[in-house]
Amino acid sequence: PLKVIIAGAPASGKGTQCEKIVEKYNLVHISAGDLLRAAVAEGTDAGKTAKEFMDNGQLVPNEVVVTMVKDRLAQDDAQTTGFLLDGYPRSGDQAEALKEAGIDVELFILLNVPDELLVERVVGRRSDPETGKIYHMTYFPPESEEIKARLIQRSDDNEEACKKRLTVYHTNIDAVTDYYPGLIKEIDGTQSKDEVFGEIDTLLAGLRE
Repeated sequence: PLKVIIAGAPASGKGTQCEKIVEKYNLVHISAGDLLRAAVAEGTDAGKTAKEFMDNGQLVPNEVVVTMVKDRLAQDDAQTTGFLLDGYPRSGDQAEALKEAGIDVELFILLNVPDELLVERVVGRRSDPETGKIYHMTYFPPESEEIKARLIQRSDDNEEACKKRLTVYHTNIDAVTDYYPGLIKEIDGTQSKDEVFGEIDTLLAGLRE
C-alpha cells in the first residue's frame, strides 16, 4: 500500500490534488482539518477545544490532533489500501509523534506557491452553503446572481488571518521536512491543476512499480 504525505500552504491547491490522487489511486484520504472540523461540528470536547484555537488562526494543540490522526490511520482501510495524509504533520512535534507511533511514509509531496498569490487565492474564496461548492470571486465566479447572493466566506479567510496562517506554516514546514530526508518532492503549485497532478501521478506510479 502507498503511504504518502502531501503538504502545502493554505490555498496551495492541495485539496484539489487530494481529490485527484484519491480518485486514481484509491488511497484513504486523511485530513487532520476534516477530522477536526467533524469534531467541531459534532461539538465533542476535542472539537470545542479545537474551535477556540482555529478561530484565532492558531494551531490546535498536538495531543488533540495526534490522537485523532493515529486512530484513523489504524483503521483497516488505511492499512490495506494505503493512505494520503493531507496537511499533517504540520509541526516538528507532530512529525515526532508520528515517528514515535511507528507511522512512516514513502513520499512527501510539497506544493510550493508564493505567498502573495496564496493571499489573493484565500481572500477571494467563497462557498455555497447549499451545495458545499467552493468558488473564487476572480478565478471561479458563481454561475448566477442567485448563487452569488448566498455565498459565504469562511471566518478565517480574511487577509489578516491568512497572513498569520502563512507565518505559522513557514515556521513549521521546515521543521517537518527535516523528519523526511530523501522523501521530499517539491512541486510548483503555480502550474495548472492538471500539470501539478501530472507530476504527482508520475511520482506515485513510480512508487507502485
